[in-house]
Formats: sequence, C-alpha cells, structure tokens
Amino acid sequence: MDITPHSMETLFAQLGLPNDAQSIERFIATCGHLDNGVPLHEARFWNPAQAAFLRDAVVQDADWAETVDALNTRLHTRPCID
Repeated sequence: MDITPHSMETLFAQLGLPNDAQSIERFIATCGHLDNGVPLHEARFWNPAQAAFLRDAVVQDADWAETVDALNTRLHTRPCID
C-alpha cells in the first residue's frame, strides 16, 4: 500500500518533472493559463504517459485526484490584470 502523501511536490515527481517549489512555480508560470475548454490531460506540454496518468487519476477518482485537481485549477487560473 502506498502511503506517500500526495502533495504537489510528489505529483511532479510522479510525472518525472523537477519537484522543488521553485521548479513547480516556474512550470505553472510557463505552462499555465490554459483555456477553460482544454482539459488538463490534453494540454500540449504533457507526454503521453503524463497525460494518461493525469486523466486516469481523475476518471478513476484515485488517491491523486485531489492533487491533480489542484494542479488543474492552478494551470487554468488567469492572472489578475489591474
């Protein structure tokens, strides 16, 4: 049984991406601001394995679903423009 906490850091590690706080923020700043019509797993920057993992986590309501949802929210949030 996997008892690893499912944090943003462990999600990025699972996806094979740098998982320190600075790298995560840089990834979100660079890849974020997805159009609302684009599901997270269909974003063009994922490789097929990453996309499948993200899709399956949500579809299967897996242990990762909450963290994947949080990433989805962050990547779809538009910056405030004053």
